[in-house]
Amino acid sequence: MRLQRILAATAALCCLAPLAACKDGGKPDAPAASSSKAAAATDTGPLAEAQRYLRQFANCDDLSDRPDDPRVPAADFPRAGQWSVKELGVCSDKVRQGEIVIAVPTDMKQFQEGYKKYVLDRMNGGDGAYGLESRVLIGKGFVAFPTSTKTALALVRSDLRVLTCNPGAPVPKGYKREQPLVEHCNLSDFVGSEDGSGSPNLETPQDPAGEGEKLGQPKTGSLGLPRAGSMAELRKLVGSSLDCEKHFSTDPDAVAIESIDYAPVVTGGDLEWGLTGRALCGEPAGAQRARDLSWLDTVADMKLLQTKAKAAQLADYKDDGKLRQTASRLLVGENIAVETNSPSSRHGLYQLQFLYLNCVPGFSAPSGYRLEKAKVEGCVLTNYEPDRPLG
Repeated sequence: MRLQRILAATAALCCLAPLAACKDGGKPDAPAASSSKAAAATDTGPLAEAQRYLRQFANCDDLSDRPDDPRVPAADFPRAGQWSVKELGVCSDKVRQGEIVIAVPTDMKQFQEGYKKYVLDRMNGGDGAYGLESRVLIGKGFVAFPTSTKTALALVRSDLRVLTCNPGAPVPKGYKREQPLVEHCNLSDFVGSEDGSGSPNLETPQDPAGEGEKLGQPKTGSLGLPRAGSMAELRKLVGSSLDCEKHFSTDPDAVAIESIDYAPVVTGGDLEWGLTGRALCGEPAGAQRARDLSWLDTVADMKLLQTKAKAAQLADYKDDGKLRQTASRLLVGENIAVETNSPSSRHGLYQLQFLYLNCVPGFSAPSGYRLEKAKVEGCVLTNYEPDRPLG
């Protein structure tokens, strides 16, 4: 589920302040829901009491309430006096390489309403994916904003709950869902993350063939996919996106080359994958390491190709809940395909109307991107990648 845009100290802090447009993480905007059971403030002070509660599940060291503490985000983050926040503090989770900002509102509903309005304003302003990977964790009497996904995962084992107000934010089956203090938002123990490091989502992607409007999908039919009558035609078609003009080979030995940096989708014989031809673009390893390797495919049986690619993708994903960076992604046309792990190359291919076969469980695409039916169940075709801006 996605609608548009995923830690070093500064970057981490930005993520912590989703108000600053960070993708992996959250929004310093979330009110405590009445159903949350996190520890309330005591006579030791609300910040100290929140720290004591957080320490049961993650590190929260060096607590400070100094407004000029460099660990507090400098972006448009709710400060004391905003959204009913009366106190603001920050502590460090050095084990997980992140910070935790703690806000203590006087009125949790007012705080929650402020966050919801901010998210919707950002979305209406063109940032459709804002708030999808929220890091706003609601407790009873305080709100925590961890900058690290690992810290967020540790904290949701408690009674803290993630507040999301982007309508496209997922709460997959198997996760707790609680009622927030404002309508059209969610509280859950699901930590979303564009890079796959958050909570596992084992649901099947939405099927664009189903009834009802699908986010990111054209209202009627497909916008079309590219096709080519031969390998030479395919090479010419992708010439501006891949290194195929100077470095190109259809020699079976060359095509079968793999590199530590470039892993193809197709392995084994062409016929096993439904291909009629295959070529290699880029510079194979010689005196130096391989560079810019991609593979071109002419396809006779697109369903077979997608079926095999789905199995390989899910096997990769199953290992650690994310895809290897060196693994190529399969971008398909009507009767052609390209395998590449280069984000810049894929960006160019999307402009040519190629679409990526995405079989990762729970995937969806934000409004403004294409999301179309694949040849195999449980997969979709899309031009959306969480770390790639629209356009």
